[in-house]
Amino acid sequence: MSQLKRAKIILKILNKIYPKTPIPLKHKNTFTLLVSVALSAQTTDLNVNNVTKSIYKKYYKPIHFVKLGRKRIERLIGKIGLFRNKAKSVYLLSKQLIEKHGGKVPRNFKDLENLHGVGHKTASVLMSQKFGIPAFPVDTHIHRLAQRWGLTNGKNVIQTEKDLKRLFPEKSWTKLHLQIIYYGREYCKARECYGVTCKICTTCYPGRKNPIKTKKA
Repeated sequence: MSQLKRAKIILKILNKIYPKTPIPLKHKNTFTLLVSVALSAQTTDLNVNNVTKSIYKKYYKPIHFVKLGRKRIERLIGKIGLFRNKAKSVYLLSKQLIEKHGGKVPRNFKDLENLHGVGHKTASVLMSQKFGIPAFPVDTHIHRLAQRWGLTNGKNVIQTEKDLKRLFPEKSWTKLHLQIIYYGREYCKARECYGVTCKICTTCYPGRKNPIKTKKA
């Protein structure tokens, strides 16, 4: 079975299972989504949501976080892993937004990726989910599943992103990236399936018997 044929099968299955794809990180506006994505590194969306639900009631603009200062931000997000580094990033990116962008989140990759602590994946989330610009953010779930499904060699997340963009229609990217994340959390988990038990793996590789080892992001 060719990669393109597998991609078509995968898209059909995911559209059936996940016709709607709400953004898993709760947020109040574009800026708070940026903050939540920055906070979500090496922790769960649920953990981020539990911490931010009370924060965003009072603090939801860059100026709010600049006025809070790093130490108070640290106390507010203390239950999230790596909270000191993340508090520094949130404070500095908020300051940058005020000083360079009039307090607004920029609508292009270059300016987003120049914000403190914002990488290509975070910028891609903002571009696709908030600005409607086609992008394909690749996180650990997507990187793992793309390898299990034979869509990429898993060399790195950059290569995985290129391969997925080549195989799937551009109009599907924004929704598909979330569909794959949901599927990876529910059916093709990191320590389950291993490429041999879930519906997509068994459909794409019906004769596969041995677990698939994947490269980490």
